[in-house]
Amino acid sequence: MAAEGGGKETNEIKTQFTTREGVYKLLTHSEYSRPNRVPFNSQGSNPVKVSFVNVNDQSGNGDRICFNVGRELYFYIYKGVRKAADLSKPVDKRIYKGTQPTCHDFNPLTATAESVSLLVGFSAGQVQLIDPIKKETSKLFNEERLIDKSRVTCVRWVPGSESLFLVAHSSGSMYLYNVENTCGTTAPHYQLLKQGDNYAVHTCKSKSARNPLLRWTIGEGALNEFAFSPDGKFLACASQDGFLRVFGFDAAELHGTMKSYFGGLLCVCWSPDGRYIVAGGEDDLVTVWSFSDCRVIARGQGHKSWVSVVAFDHCTTSVEDGELPAEFSGSDEDFHEQIHMGAGRERANSSHSRLSKRNSTESRPVSVTYRFGSVGQDTQLCLWDLTEDILFPHLPLSRTRTHTNVMSATSPTATGQTVTTVSITSATNSSGTNTKDNMSNSSATGNPANSLPDTLPRSNSLPQATNPAGGSTPNSHTGSSCSSNSSKGNSIIDSSFIANKFATLSLHDSRKERHEKDHKRNHSMGHISSKSSDKLNQLSSSRSVKAEAAKTLGTTLCPRMEEVPLLEPLVCKKIAHERLTVLIFLEDCLVTACQEGFICTWARPGKVGLLSQNNPANSPSGTVV
Repeated sequence: MAAEGGGKETNEIKTQFTTREGVYKLLTHSEYSRPNRVPFNSQGSNPVKVSFVNVNDQSGNGDRICFNVGRELYFYIYKGVRKAADLSKPVDKRIYKGTQPTCHDFNPLTATAESVSLLVGFSAGQVQLIDPIKKETSKLFNEERLIDKSRVTCVRWVPGSESLFLVAHSSGSMYLYNVENTCGTTAPHYQLLKQGDNYAVHTCKSKSARNPLLRWTIGEGALNEFAFSPDGKFLACASQDGFLRVFGFDAAELHGTMKSYFGGLLCVCWSPDGRYIVAGGEDDLVTVWSFSDCRVIARGQGHKSWVSVVAFDHCTTSVEDGELPAEFSGSDEDFHEQIHMGAGRERANSSHSRLSKRNSTESRPVSVTYRFGSVGQDTQLCLWDLTEDILFPHLPLSRTRTHTNVMSATSPTATGQTVTTVSITSATNSSGTNTKDNMSNSSATGNPANSLPDTLPRSNSLPQATNPAGGSTPNSHTGSSCSSNSSKGNSIIDSSFIANKFATLSLHDSRKERHEKDHKRNHSMGHISSKSSDKLNQLSSSRSVKAEAAKTLGTTLCPRMEEVPLLEPLVCKKIAHERLTVLIFLEDCLVTACQEGFICTWARPGKVGLLSQNNPANSPSGTVV
């Protein structure tokens, strides 16, 4: 539990931290856990995970929270900064035997005050669909473990769909399911649909509709996490082999790749506008990757152990209109803007919507300062700012700002290497209704590749030496991390596909056969856990690991440390006794969780007084700070 005070002891946990926006404070009365509040003995158990959904309750108490602790799964009304948590009255509680919940996800499209659809993945490979409000409805997928016997690492509803969901396993495979289909009584038979650089997509051969609809095989080792882009058209996958792979989801086209500095990648997230991806893992770093340029643009160094979660703060990420500098005309940035010209998609949050609207109407860049956070096994929370001196080092900065010496290696994509986007057909659900609009991804088409953010001061980039003579450039052809796809790719998830009519789908030959020898799969430096299910993919000898790493180091896949800017965290605080497993940014607060099973709410600056104003009788006797 959190201790109070000024942090005199080295092992003392911080209960507040300060950024330029103000003070974030831990709300001890808003802590969620098992009802007995006893720290959970986390040895050998799966990570604690948290999922949120808003059911649009008329009372204004629409947030719901789900979290797993060991064999137990809890579902509560989440009161956040408004009222104290009442742990004695969970809406639903489930205790599982023989398996443990590992991850879960709500479907926001179908959530109401009377019913929610919650997917739960398990350590033995099954996936359960439950309604923790109605309680009587339940479906179990992969019940006999005929599809995959390994642990479920990540489960997500396909954006815009009420029936499709995606499941990743520690085997390295990922499966697309339809809630309306059964899984069959025999093991599925697969037919190759598409094959590319270290990935393959298969369809399930069956006379009648059955699950899985698709099987993705990606890289080597476990597929630890995946994340859909904000518009749902692209999929970022973080694997134990150390590679980040970004796909056009509907067409199953590989858009680009990135390699960790060493070890496996454990987590991944998208910026609210879809322009950047942040990944973290066993190299103790957070790595920022540009979607449009397909290259690493920065690394963040602050954690002392593996990074378990990365997340963008859409509320602090600020958007302002920016003017086109004179030097912008005729540059490589302008070239990229022309390539990716198109309409942006409106987003749920205000800053995202403003960004998309701006990009869909004008070609001028928008000023953006990105805030993201990370938590790790070192029990530390880090907050980072991604500012214009890192994003656009070649454009002139505002006179009111102090310059930070950022190395010149972060050059735009070399001329001659084209970056074209994949035309994607909209997906349809089982009812035949269109589940995705036909707008192209703003991160790939509507947003200028380079603009000039002009909001927060730049205080988080470390000085870097200039690129040493003879050093490799990020856009050298060797190890090029961005694929040159054709202008159109056939959708593999359309109405005919959902109906299992695969006869009209054509197999696409790999467009990157000539790169297969240059870009081999790299092996991870270690396992996430010692469970037998995670030992399905054994490591090769250390000699082959070093040889593969040497091939990628110094290329765009994995620049050397001195070749890209190095960020330092705005905040780096120890906030738990056990390793941290959750970081979620909400409108009034941010939520963290540790392996002991405590879910903590941190009030944003100016939001800490909401609880005492609305419900003074329930305020605890202890202090907040």
